[in-house]
Amino acid sequence: MPLTPSASAPSALLDFVEQLRRLVLDESAATRQNIYRIWSKPIPSRVAEGHAIEGIRFVRQDKTGDLHLAFDRNWSRFREGDILALNRGDPLTNPGWMVTLEREEPQELIVSPGVVFDIEALAREPTDWMLDEGFLDLSPYTLAVLDQVSDTTVGRERILPLLLGQRHPTMDAPHYERGLSYGDVFHLNWAQSEALAQAYATDLAYLIQGPPGTGKTRVLAHIAQLLAEEGERVLITAATHRAINNALNKLAEVAPDVTSLKIGQAIQADDLRVENCEYFGGCPLEDLEAGYVIGGTPYALRTKRLQGVQFETIIFDEASQITLPLAMMAMLSGKKYIFIGDHKQLPPVFQTRSAGDPLLRTSVFGALAGRGFDTLLTETYRLNAELAEWPSRSFYQSALVPAACAVDRRIQYDVPPTRFKTILDAAAVRVFVDLRHRNSTTSNQLEASAVVDLVLALLECGVPPQEIGIVAPYRAQGRTIRSLLQDALPDASLRRRIVTDTVERLQGQERDVVLVSLTTSNPAFAAELAEFFFQPERLNVAVTRPRKKLIILGSLHVLTAQPDDPDLMYGVELLRDLIKQCAYRAWESE
Repeated sequence: MPLTPSASAPSALLDFVEQLRRLVLDESAATRQNIYRIWSKPIPSRVAEGHAIEGIRFVRQDKTGDLHLAFDRNWSRFREGDILALNRGDPLTNPGWMVTLEREEPQELIVSPGVVFDIEALAREPTDWMLDEGFLDLSPYTLAVLDQVSDTTVGRERILPLLLGQRHPTMDAPHYERGLSYGDVFHLNWAQSEALAQAYATDLAYLIQGPPGTGKTRVLAHIAQLLAEEGERVLITAATHRAINNALNKLAEVAPDVTSLKIGQAIQADDLRVENCEYFGGCPLEDLEAGYVIGGTPYALRTKRLQGVQFETIIFDEASQITLPLAMMAMLSGKKYIFIGDHKQLPPVFQTRSAGDPLLRTSVFGALAGRGFDTLLTETYRLNAELAEWPSRSFYQSALVPAACAVDRRIQYDVPPTRFKTILDAAAVRVFVDLRHRNSTTSNQLEASAVVDLVLALLECGVPPQEIGIVAPYRAQGRTIRSLLQDALPDASLRRRIVTDTVERLQGQERDVVLVSLTTSNPAFAAELAEFFFQPERLNVAVTRPRKKLIILGSLHVLTAQPDDPDLMYGVELLRDLIKQCAYRAWESE
């Protein structure tokens, strides 16, 4: 129900909350409508468009409770983490069970059921199932958060005034000086020490902008370390389990004596190097009076996993992908907020558009950036001089510079390349390979084959498979590449070490060599999808994954795209400028 002004909650604050409420409801309705539209299509159409997999067979349920499902052919757009509907072919009438895709193996999918599952019914009839796109409506959680923000003191006096620019943080000078001294102890560079000191000394909030490779996770870990050592209860949260796990792992590396653990499902902790507990109740920290660090998603705070647990400080990692309502969900459980991210990388994804306050449709990091309580980390330990130059100039006012250890970094081959010599030339750090194809949309077999050929050549030169990354804008192209890799590399253990995925899934990761498959060459199609395909933040993430060498494969025909919206032409010009900075190679000449 709509909120009404009260003496304790100024109408401006309540109006802002009401706008967020409408956004949450609109997003939920749009998601549901889109899923129902897909479900209403015939099975062949859903399969052909990548929205479903038919011929699913139940194999077994393992000891963790996950379901192993076999298939004959999978050309879907599904990827790990997606919510899918396991059904009999008509999800519009009977959606069956919602499951989460945990892992994809050759001819097998491993999914985890999110609810009590009738495994006996599945075992009795193990064949002729389907997996369709699914969804979980989490809007009730978010709407409850908005009510709580309006009704509580922390919401009315800290969270909402901070977001609306009506309250500004102050800094405690002794803590700031102490933070700077710790920066020296931890061997941080100047910008990292400044960020650490400011975050440590603030009374309300601080932002740390971390461009690619600038060590933001290390700074995060040291902030958590200092606060916990002073007796604070600290929560590290993010929109993804991967980000939370990375942060906790880094904390365990730099400060192994700090007490820390994660709250969440065990299946989301397979790469975690600290203890994981399903629930806070009964975990080793429940009665601990000393400081500690807990990792958990914002949603965990709304369930029995972490509900009612309070913290002194909330640290948000990858805050540039956290919406305002999701941020509020965690902020209600703390008094001080540290936001670490980069609004020049991928923002949150919204289903709907409106002409309302742009603050509503940005991340919490984007909403707070530029207000005078943020630090930009400026030294990248990932990108060498050539790889850093273009993103620094295009996104960071030329402030991003390579560290001394990275500036002259080059790829070194155990065996000199005998194939594709000009493309793999170690001196050519940025290369554009023009395949000159036309009219491709979301997949291109020629380009995928070229990617695989280059991967095989890199392996022949001695490049470790775990140091090769492949980025594609579309799941269809990623699946095509993975299928060709499966044929070319029978050794599954070797093949799995070569990461192939979309930009969204590779944000935060790095490799020695990264191949970017642009895929699209149809100008009209690119213009229609310009907001996605030419998105500057997407391009920034894609080309800042490599440490030593970047290879972009595509067709110059895509640069003739003319989006209807003049504002979107900036993205076309940005891609054109990047390609001009690359060494040009025509595929036929190789």
